[in-house]
Amino acid sequence: MNEMRSAVRVSIILIGMGALSGSAAAADEGAARALTRQSDCFKCHSVEKKKDGPAWRDVAAKYRDKPDAEATLTKHVTSGEKVKFEDGHEEDHAIVKSKDPQEIKNLVNWILSLH
Repeated sequence: MNEMRSAVRVSIILIGMGALSGSAAAADEGAARALTRQSDCFKCHSVEKKKDGPAWRDVAAKYRDKPDAEATLTKHVTSGEKVKFEDGHEEDHAIVKSKDPQEIKNLVNWILSLH
């Protein structure tokens, strides 16, 4: 009987751990940074500080807990939509230099993981 309870407890713990770890795959920071360098994202963005574009930590904070965060950022880095600058002018946002959905997903997840 005690063995059964122990097995049930271990199963519950493992299921819980799987649910937590499965909710968001860990981003590969090295690959994300490589793609940002290749795409020249650091021209307008920084992890910590606002430049012409927002700091990515601020982006992560803005979208934290929003269910459409990944989809919204994916569209932003892949569509070339207009962005407005502080001085009022608008430009097309540069498109990330990858067509690989997994690379783009990794980049977006890395940005969203910053806090």
